Amino acid sequence: MIGLAHYLTVAAILFTIGVLGIFLNRRNVILMLMAIELILLAVNINLVAFSAYLGDLTGQVLAMFVLTVAAAEAAIGLAILVIFFRRAGSIAVDAATRMRG
Repeated sequence: MIGLAHYLTVAAILFTIGVLGIFLNRRNVILMLMAIELILLAVNINLVAFSAYLGDLTGQVLAMFVLTVAAAEAAIGLAILVIFFRRAGSIAVDAATRMRG
């Protein structure tokens, strides 16, 4: 039987991978966005797991709001990335310090 500890373990592993993806990868913006999505996925797993464990729907409703924020973050992040690539010619994070606006 899969219990609460199993879900929390999977969420902790995903969260750790996401944090390591942000800290170890400072060159590629797409990988940084993917790492942020992993962190939000880990939060959603925790919310749904605790919601099911406690028998309350509040965590599941909050997880839907987190999914909405994640979708908006991905859309806005990719739009900024496309504009950045058109101006700079690359998606390296180091080149972002040279931009002026």
